[in-house]
Amino acid sequence: MELIHETAVKKRPETKKSAYRIVCPNCGNDRDFFEVADGVILTTHYVQNSDCSFTQEGDESQILGEIRFFCGECNADLSRFHQRFVEMLF
Repeated sequence: MELIHETAVKKRPETKKSAYRIVCPNCGNDRDFFEVADGVILTTHYVQNSDCSFTQEGDESQILGEIRFFCGECNADLSRFHQRFVEMLF
């Protein structure tokens, strides 16, 4: 009679791409961020009201230059994470 010894091997749980949280390597911030876009054309549409005031109806923007991504706490340049940020915008 032959005994077979089996060992259970625990696999590390796979990290899903959607679970990847952006964390500033400089200060640890993982909540507040901002973008800076160079070369932006902003077109804003207004309607003049009967009392001569204006109401904004909408706006359009066109980015012609580079977009950079920054930590909202320490202002560190986190542009290397910008693509991930864009993928997670809802």
